[in-house]
Amino acid sequence: MIVTTTPTIEGRKITAYLGIVAGEVALGTDFVRDFVASISDFFGTRTGAYEEKLLEARQACLTEMSERARKLGADAVVAVKVDHEILDNGMMLVIATGTAVKLSQS
Repeated sequence: MIVTTTPTIEGRKITAYLGIVAGEVALGTDFVRDFVASISDFFGTRTGAYEEKLLEARQACLTEMSERARKLGADAVVAVKVDHEILDNGMMLVIATGTAVKLSQS
């Protein structure tokens, strides 16, 4: 499965648009991680714990989105966009969206 942020795939022709697909992940963050992040924010350093959680969530979203595209018979997902949001209740929301497409063989 090809997954790309571009609207086309070089050397391949899109033969059918199968629809918009998405993957969503909501992750909770724990108190210790929040405390460490607040200290890191105070001193202006990076927070590895949050960065790791974002990376995990982003990969899970892309995997979920790709599986939904595969179920539609897609060869690729184009025009992919990933959004991140930290909600007031401490939850981290990551959403990936794109268009599932069929491609020509060459």
